[in-house]
Amino acid sequence: MPRRPPRRPDPGLDLSFHLLAQEDLTDPFDPRKAFPEPGPVELEVGSGKGLFLTSAAAASSDRNFLGIEIAHGYARLTAGKLAAAAARNARIIRGDAGFIVGSLLPDACLAGMHVYFPDPWWKARHRKRRVLSEGFLAQAGRVLTTGSLLHVWTDVEEYFDEALAAAEQTGLFAAPSEEAASEPSHDLDYRTHFERRTRLAGLPVWRAALERLATAAPPRRVTASPARTSARAAGPTPTAPGRSDRAVPPPASGSGP
Repeated sequence: MPRRPPRRPDPGLDLSFHLLAQEDLTDPFDPRKAFPEPGPVELEVGSGKGLFLTSAAAASSDRNFLGIEIAHGYARLTAGKLAAAAARNARIIRGDAGFIVGSLLPDACLAGMHVYFPDPWWKARHRKRRVLSEGFLAQAGRVLTTGSLLHVWTDVEEYFDEALAAAEQTGLFAAPSEEAASEPSHDLDYRTHFERRTRLAGLPVWRAALERLATAAPPRRVTASPARTSARAAGPTPTAPGRSDRAVPPPASGSGP
């Protein structure tokens, strides 16, 4: 049964500060200049319904948080939550995280990165769409400051192992350290809505934090041509569901990938 579309934010809310569009970003786009108060910036890739951004912004007023969400409806939903909370240290971009991280963000501009429950793209022919590829992780290492952490959580063990192997291949990260799950103190005391759903179902979650090393040189920023930038800025493709709409794994008895 298909999921219902995300609810629309209160029409009375002004989303102009909290919601950014990829096509309106500068090249390069320095996230440290995107907030009214200076402070280290952490990026969430695939913000879904916005639980992490809203919770992190409320808990850490001395830090700034930027999200990227490819699905317009979920980006607006998150912006509405941030606007309702009057959070001036959190914003969200509707756009393609691979392009923004690889082509728009300058070197060493982030104090942390969070990738929680990315779409596993189950079919073999779709694996190339997985965000946690060696190419993306190399660019993640480029935009992270030395000593900062990349947080990776997923409910798919095979994807987790693949991502950690890809991170090791970049030479930019230390060996992963396991992140322990905290016991929730209330119904929404989870890192994301998907973590809540997974844990309430009694399913395992694999978690790791990878520290950015100082010993390896990062790749260069990918300079996009105007044509490529325009195509990317056009927005998400119909085949790219939002984080909260990801497909479930095929049954074990399926006839193929």
